[in-house]
Amino acid sequence: MPVYEYLCEDCDGIFEAVKPMRESSEPEPCPVCDLDGKRLMPTQFNAYIMRKGYARRIPDKGTYWHLGTEVSYLPKQARAYEHPQIKKERRTEPLSRQDVVELTERKVVERRLQRADQRRQRSLAKDARARRSKEKLPPRVPGKITT
Repeated sequence: MPVYEYLCEDCDGIFEAVKPMRESSEPEPCPVCDLDGKRLMPTQFNAYIMRKGYARRIPDKGTYWHLGTEVSYLPKQARAYEHPQIKKERRTEPLSRQDVVELTERKVVERRLQRADQRRQRSLAKDARARRSKEKLPPRVPGKITT
């Protein structure tokens, strides 16, 4: 069923309604004030036909669309989300041995830095706990303010 736009002159509101074509000229009650609204004529119109089980725009150029790209035919066999006419961007050459070694070394260094930072934060927390126990302060309770 088509979607129609209606105008409520009392509340200056535009709203949509899904109705059969035979009832399109009848007024539709406004969802805000429940008064009848007049039908607006559409500013844009799209028409479609079905060809080989696919919706096609009119005028039909005889082409198909595959994931937003225009193609000239439907493949008989293809993997999901692939079409023979659409070129895939692939890296032409694999990573060299040197590139793999550099990438691995960079990841190892990053991981070591993360572990060192974690150790440093653990030791700071441990020192703070030791200071509190030496000063005989009561343990801190989150959300409680002590004076």
